[in-house]
Amino acid sequence: MSDIKLTGRHDDGDFQLNTSNNPSLSDVIEQRNSRRQILGGMASVAALFGLSACGSDDDDKAPLAVVSAGGAGATTSGRMVTLTGTASGSSSVSWTQVSGPAVTLSGADTATATFMAPSVSAATPLVFSFTAKNTAGFPSSANATVTVSPAVLGFTAVAKNKNDIVTVPEGYTVSVLYRLGDPILAGVAAYANDGSDTNFAGRAGDHHDGMAYFGLAATGTARDVNSSTRGLLVMNHENITAPYLHVNGVTAGATRLESEAIKEIECHGVAVVEVTRASTGAWNYVQGGALNRRITPLTPMVFNGPVRGDDQIKTVYSTNGTAGRGTINNCANGVNAWGTYLTCEENWAGYFRRAAGDNANRSAKQVTSLNRYGVTQGAAGANNWATVTAANAADQANFSKWNVTVDTTKAADGTGDYRFEANQYGWVVEIDPYNANSTPRKRTALGRMGHEGAWPANFVAGRKPVFYMGDDSRGEYFYKFVSATPWDAADANASDRLAVGDKYLDNGTLYVARFDATGQGAWLPLVFGTGVLTAANPTYAFANQADVLINTRLAADVLGATKMDRPEWAAVNPANGEVYLTLTNNNASNRPLAGTNAANPRHYNDPVGASNNFGNPNGHIIRLKEAANNPESTAFQWDIYLFGAGADLDATNINISGLDATNDFSSPDGLWFSRPSNAAGLVNPLLWIQTDDGAYTDVTNCMMLAAMPGTVGDGAARTITNTGSGGATATQATFVGKAPGMQLRRFLVGPKECEITGIDSTPDGRTLFVNIQHPGEGGSASAPSSNWPYSQSGTAAGRPRSATIVITKNDGGVVAL
Repeated sequence: MSDIKLTGRHDDGDFQLNTSNNPSLSDVIEQRNSRRQILGGMASVAALFGLSACGSDDDDKAPLAVVSAGGAGATTSGRMVTLTGTASGSSSVSWTQVSGPAVTLSGADTATATFMAPSVSAATPLVFSFTAKNTAGFPSSANATVTVSPAVLGFTAVAKNKNDIVTVPEGYTVSVLYRLGDPILAGVAAYANDGSDTNFAGRAGDHHDGMAYFGLAATGTARDVNSSTRGLLVMNHENITAPYLHVNGVTAGATRLESEAIKEIECHGVAVVEVTRASTGAWNYVQGGALNRRITPLTPMVFNGPVRGDDQIKTVYSTNGTAGRGTINNCANGVNAWGTYLTCEENWAGYFRRAAGDNANRSAKQVTSLNRYGVTQGAAGANNWATVTAANAADQANFSKWNVTVDTTKAADGTGDYRFEANQYGWVVEIDPYNANSTPRKRTALGRMGHEGAWPANFVAGRKPVFYMGDDSRGEYFYKFVSATPWDAADANASDRLAVGDKYLDNGTLYVARFDATGQGAWLPLVFGTGVLTAANPTYAFANQADVLINTRLAADVLGATKMDRPEWAAVNPANGEVYLTLTNNNASNRPLAGTNAANPRHYNDPVGASNNFGNPNGHIIRLKEAANNPESTAFQWDIYLFGAGADLDATNINISGLDATNDFSSPDGLWFSRPSNAAGLVNPLLWIQTDDGAYTDVTNCMMLAAMPGTVGDGAARTITNTGSGGATATQATFVGKAPGMQLRRFLVGPKECEITGIDSTPDGRTLFVNIQHPGEGGSASAPSSNWPYSQSGTAAGRPRSATIVITKNDGGVVAL
């Protein structure tokens, strides 16, 4: 057997058996063979988590480095943790994790390391070791234990206010990212904001609304779902505040100026814009980004699904009913697992002109359909775009399309005019943000209505994708679409994303909700030939499935669905699949004292100043749990999660959720659950609530709240007493969720006359994007009623602009935790 030397070298071959940097015994001997001298030369180490370690000397023995963690620390998921070690006489230090859920340590080779507390469902210890080596390489270590508990709301509520800035909690920073008029295409000039600007097809539109963040790889245009530093913001530009778009406001007259009308048209639609985070943490948008684009009411579209080619969508632009131009009044949205964006056409009906006497030139069915959707005879059309005479005849269609009056000199089938143009709107539109040359597709299988959004249930392999949709108008309904095709997880990474949309969105079953007084509910299928949806129906003689989908509202009427108090945004809890729906408000004519029901149970007065305001002016949030927790089910359980109200209103019959000054609110609108890619969207995910209010604006500007809701059925049955304008009362039984208490707090208050709408985050949850819509909407070009976003930085001049803001936590943690 060969002799092995203490140096660790083998005689036969002279190679090293131990290649570590630790000292050899001969090195120790060379330092002096003394216990006191060896130990005295080791680093004195303390691993700290908010506590100090201590050491001691024994006069009768050599000085000994005393190593201790000094105690234990505690935190909650999503918060930043700092580990601090101390070492004397050391040449190097390092932190390593010993046990617990794996985290990423920043500064692991320094005395101070940081990490984000991981998501946990119960108190969980994480152990870390701090090691220091002396100049001779002798290591000494100590452990620190950090116990992580489940996430909680981690901010102090913002007070109600009427300031002209965005107010967020202490410890957070707001920056303005993307504003009305900002140039997004290369070569477009900076925005003057004096009414002289043009080319809004290359700029940010107005009234920023629903929005989603799509991750990008570090370079190029490839998709990276995990990127939190570079991505695409895709957002809706719902509407306009016209006075601020023109030099002296809108020019008066019976006909509109072409230059003003085209500016207003281009300010609507959707934007795709690249955004990046610098090493400093600051976010900016990239003008001229390769994928930047504007999609406007004039952008070519194609129709897919059962309505494609139907006679009722044929126009002079598309005589075979397969194509159209544009999308408008895009409010909320949806995001597909395969990387596409769903934009939804909401209050499109008001844009169309329809002359007096037009009914005489239409069939009774056509008149019934147009009236049900609000395209009434004699309507002038919002903004009067149909009155424009284009300087270039080739551009006339940009304006003529807004006039749906029958031209009796044209073909009777509608292919010579725009009599059926209104039927081309009210759809869910799918956009591929990663392909700037792709043509958006209108997905007709999801029905035609005042679409607020299209929010998917959790995608589960082998289960059919499901999308929930509100129809934003008083007395309208809540819908869901169940695809005909089970989900294949491999499709999430497909390169032809719109082809995947064809697979899942062009065939399936559309349902409408009926909320029963028992706390249960049913999904009623809107399928031609089923029940009353036939040609024999006395209200409307349905001809085929395309007819049912074009006239979704009429189909829901005859099925007996439950009329709701303005069903707007929905959101699906990523942890348990329960569905939340904002019912923004209702007035006395649509929700009278004798017209309440279990799902819409209140009639009361919340005065605005000296004016009475009867009905359900503050709104509520309803939620449902699908039978067997399966979104394909046709039955569900429901209750009311939250009632909007001022804290000063009757606690028994109006402020039923027990709100106080930290969380009272009115008119819930936007709704979103945090992403399950970070601690805010796991275990008990955060629910974000945004308001669009008219009933509480005498007290505060619109706001955004964060909540950690419970589950359907966590409260109890309740009977409330409603009071009408004459003092008469009526009782209504309902089902009320558990009072939210401290699990609901006001996180943000917006500037003057704004609406808070549109929200998403980066995958890591450390950056929150929020849209501020129409600040100063009551002002004029000569007398703006807000100066935001200029006021955010202390400037008291400049026309107000809708904008996207960025909110970050100063310590780098997950927002709101």
